[in-house]
Amino acid sequence: MTSLPGDSDGTDSAPRSDGGADERIVCAHCGTPADGPQPTWTCSVENGARHYFCDSCARSNLRAIEGRLDSAWW
Repeated sequence: MTSLPGDSDGTDSAPRSDGGADERIVCAHCGTPADGPQPTWTCSVENGARHYFCDSCARSNLRAIEGRLDSAWW
């Protein structure tokens, strides 16, 4: 299942505008930390949990990522 940006599934790790503490976003593949919102990173929802991938890992695994999308997304 793939969610559109902004869809809420209760596990969003994106920074909040209310100043609340959030967990730090790291690449699920290589562990690279994000210093803030990364608009070029890829977000994947797998089994109801969000996973973020840095630019480098997303590019390296693009075929696998696209292969999981419903045809309506491409």
